[in-house]
Amino acid sequence: MFDFQTPIQLIPGIGQQYQKKFKKLGIETVRDLLFYFPFRYEDFSQIKKIAEIIPNEINTIEGKIIQIKTFKTFKKKFFITEAIVEDETDQIKVIWFNQPYLTKNLKTNDFISIAGKLVEDKNKCYFLPSHYEKITNLNQEHRETGGLIPVYSETEGLTSRTIRFFIKKCLKETRFPVDPLPHSIIKKYNLPELKSALKAIHFPNSLSEAKIAKKRFLFEDVFILELIILIQRQKMKQAKGFLIKTKMDVLEKFSQELNFQLTDDQKKALVDILKDLQKGKPMNRLLQGDVGSGKTVVAVMAALMTVVNNYQVAFMVPTEILAKQHFQNFSQLFKNFDINIGLLTSNDAQINFLGLISKVKKSDFLKDCFNQKIDIIIGTHALIQKNVKFKNLGLIIIDEQHRFGIKQRKALLVTKKDYIPHLLSMTATPIPRSLALSLWGDLDISSIKELPKNRQPIITKIILPHQREKLYQFIKTEIKKGRQVFVICPLINDSIKLEVKSVNQEYEKLKEIFPELRIGILHGKLKSADKEKIMKEFLNKKIDILISTSVVEVGIDIPNASIILIEGAERFGLAQLYQFRGRVGRGFYQSYCFLLSETNNINSKKRLESLIKVKNAFELSEIDLQMRGPGEFLGTKQSGMPDNLMEALKHLEIVQLAKKEAEEILSIDPHLESHRLLKEKVENQKEILEIIN
Repeated sequence: MFDFQTPIQLIPGIGQQYQKKFKKLGIETVRDLLFYFPFRYEDFSQIKKIAEIIPNEINTIEGKIIQIKTFKTFKKKFFITEAIVEDETDQIKVIWFNQPYLTKNLKTNDFISIAGKLVEDKNKCYFLPSHYEKITNLNQEHRETGGLIPVYSETEGLTSRTIRFFIKKCLKETRFPVDPLPHSIIKKYNLPELKSALKAIHFPNSLSEAKIAKKRFLFEDVFILELIILIQRQKMKQAKGFLIKTKMDVLEKFSQELNFQLTDDQKKALVDILKDLQKGKPMNRLLQGDVGSGKTVVAVMAALMTVVNNYQVAFMVPTEILAKQHFQNFSQLFKNFDINIGLLTSNDAQINFLGLISKVKKSDFLKDCFNQKIDIIIGTHALIQKNVKFKNLGLIIIDEQHRFGIKQRKALLVTKKDYIPHLLSMTATPIPRSLALSLWGDLDISSIKELPKNRQPIITKIILPHQREKLYQFIKTEIKKGRQVFVICPLINDSIKLEVKSVNQEYEKLKEIFPELRIGILHGKLKSADKEKIMKEFLNKKIDILISTSVVEVGIDIPNASIILIEGAERFGLAQLYQFRGRVGRGFYQSYCFLLSETNNINSKKRLESLIKVKNAFELSEIDLQMRGPGEFLGTKQSGMPDNLMEALKHLEIVQLAKKEAEEILSIDPHLESHRLLKEKVENQKEILEIIN
């Protein structure tokens, strides 16, 4: 007998070669094998008489072999095995290609069950099998034909048929552990128990049985995840946070100096944040809102309250260009306040002391930061270097938080022993409801859905190759009106070198088309000073067309830019395309987003068409979840999440039920002392927090 921890090489029939092949699929134990679920099923359940076979459809037939032979073709030198099979209604020729061993397994007078298609070719008619099995007795259970046959992801030398064989063996010969799902939950939702569910998912009698089994495992995965997150949240509630009081006179002074009114959503989000800051517990809030909805000004006001309470603020952003833009904006917004602002990137250190901006040595910057002579420090990942120390860090703001790795985000939180700084994360890629409930269940979420008044909707169009000339004429017309244009070059195999080449080629092409226009280029290989110079020139209208890589994706604010043209649009994700589109439409002019694509891929076309239809980022996030899965929101490089859990998180209903049950269990048994198996499973899967936090 086996148990779940038995190494697969101890299963009879799995030698060294199979062990290596299973390892390629991530299968090293009996548990791994049993939880290697099929991705689809082939339905061979409708057994037909030979006379009833329908051409070009999957049919399953049963009959007796009355003749079988194997021969080698003269011209192409491959093997053909021919058999004549008959039942009480008719006879049919069955042909296998390049399987000469069949005549050792199948003999005249053997009974056989075959699943396959009837092929009609040049007045010839034969049956082409995809699966077959010998019938040794009338009560034999079909494994390869006559029912639903599971199909698995394969690797070279390891077929679905072989995987099925060993799974069947393990189902028969394994001692199963006690079901980790509480019996009350299994009964309440009419779910199959562990062993029954595994049998049903690998060898179902019907698709509905397989669906119920799958639902059980989806539920279990989310349920365990919810327990982990809720326990973590409970621990965070015990931690101490800095008490930051709201000073209304300071807020009113700041609001009066703004040249616009906050929207209702902005006001509500600000109230949420200010309440959190006054609780004395560390805030963990996500501020999500559409591109251009005004998240930054809300974060600025939270930073202001933190500084006037004598604490420091760290504002971390994903790119150097964006860091410099925020530094300039903060400097402008706080020009009438006694607040010192610093900028720290890998290439630059600047300080705004009382309205005077100066470049400084990094060593001097770090001293001023540690001595609290700088109130707000804006920077890239440079903020989390070991030599960056804060004296009194009270608030961390992370812009586009999903772009930073786990260790990067956590590094800022490690400060004083007894106190944890408040954390405000911002994103223009809203989290779908199912993920907000599950993966980010420990976050409080504020949403800004209103856009500032007088913003015109951006017109989005897919441009086909034959429409390019017309598009270029339109661009000329808009530039004559004084507008500016972004051109985005496609992502090429994650290679910066190839991206640079792509930008340079686009530059040469557009120089020929628009010889009279001023064209600039921007990419990741440029020096920091060159990037800054180009962005200043574009902002000051000294460049008409800016050709760029995805470096402009996040946050760059050029109100006069009214057109963005995206080459190779099919290479980008939906959320990324939406971010690109958000680079225009920030002024008072009608803006346009043109998607250039030459793909015939149906899914890519659907993705581009959905960008035209979506009204806002919240709607888009739900579509993107279904099309591309949770990995898009986690970031592909740090995702490491099990496939089954990734699938489960698409289902809002399952997430809601699992969360409810997890909350109920923890309300009566907060440390899972009465649920030993659940506690073990939670402990064993804690690493999931490293993926989502």
